[in-house]
Amino acid sequence: MAGSHVKADLWVNEYMTPWDIYSHGITKVLATASTPFQEMQIVETGVYGRALVLDGKWQSCTGDEFLYHEPLVHPAMIAHRAPKDVLILGGGEGATSREVLKWSCVENVTMIDIDGEVVAACREHLSEMHQGAFSDPRHEVLIEDGMKFLDETDQSWDVVISDLSDPIEDGPSFQFFTREYFEKVKGLLRENGVFVVQSGPVSPPGIEMHAKLHRTMSAVFPSVRSHSSHVPTYCAPWSYILGSDIDLPTRPEPDEVDQLLRQKVSGELRMFDGTTLLGMLQLPAHVRRAIEAETEIYTLTSPPKFFGKGVAKEVETTAT
Repeated sequence: MAGSHVKADLWVNEYMTPWDIYSHGITKVLATASTPFQEMQIVETGVYGRALVLDGKWQSCTGDEFLYHEPLVHPAMIAHRAPKDVLILGGGEGATSREVLKWSCVENVTMIDIDGEVVAACREHLSEMHQGAFSDPRHEVLIEDGMKFLDETDQSWDVVISDLSDPIEDGPSFQFFTREYFEKVKGLLRENGVFVVQSGPVSPPGIEMHAKLHRTMSAVFPSVRSHSSHVPTYCAPWSYILGSDIDLPTRPEPDEVDQLLRQKVSGELRMFDGTTLLGMLQLPAHVRRAIEAETEIYTLTSPPKFFGKGVAKEVETTAT
């Protein structure tokens, strides 16, 4: 394109559909590993800061991760109102833990991640993201399989947060987007407990998976609500689904939410407040229609599969 100047020589090409690629310009590779579970890179980008990439799929980056992590954590915490014990499945960057630990009522956070190499790399290279959450005395990290942990634990929680990588083919996360997983979580929630799962894009090409996840959650929880947030480096509006036995309102009063946040939360919330929550819960008509029309439920024998891995490529020229 006339007048443009491309400044990156290394690109992570993330396949969004069989016809669409999002290319992230990389200025430096900070860490790379082939773990027993996945391919990992931590990279420096030209615009959005440092990023974690797993199996070629963008996980989060310092430049816009708050647009993902704040909507993931705070609606569930608000729905409960005073959570003391929180379980996080996944969350290797530590940013989900960071947001949970902002709540003064929280006494214990247990984070379960299967890949210790990824967690260690994030602790070393993504301090801007976790902001010391791993050192908080309320925080415990267990490196083990999440399903095995759920089967064996005798603990219960007020809030459970499912912050796992997308269920791409050959990845480690398929089972965590199924009815069997949701049922295990429900059995470990206390009275008034709340569950939230990151549930993929709600752009037109990806909305089917979200609708099926919503339908699957509805087969387990009597009250289910979706909300979304636009995260620029995901190249799509990103969605979340809340599930609980308690009624989850779709029109919370912003002033009441803000008052609760002032009482319970310390530290900065960059994008989230009562007005933001109200807006996120008002789903566009095409998303509501997709959810209403869906009948399929994801199970271990019929799990979701998110499209494609990404690749890293070097280019020979920096100008076009």
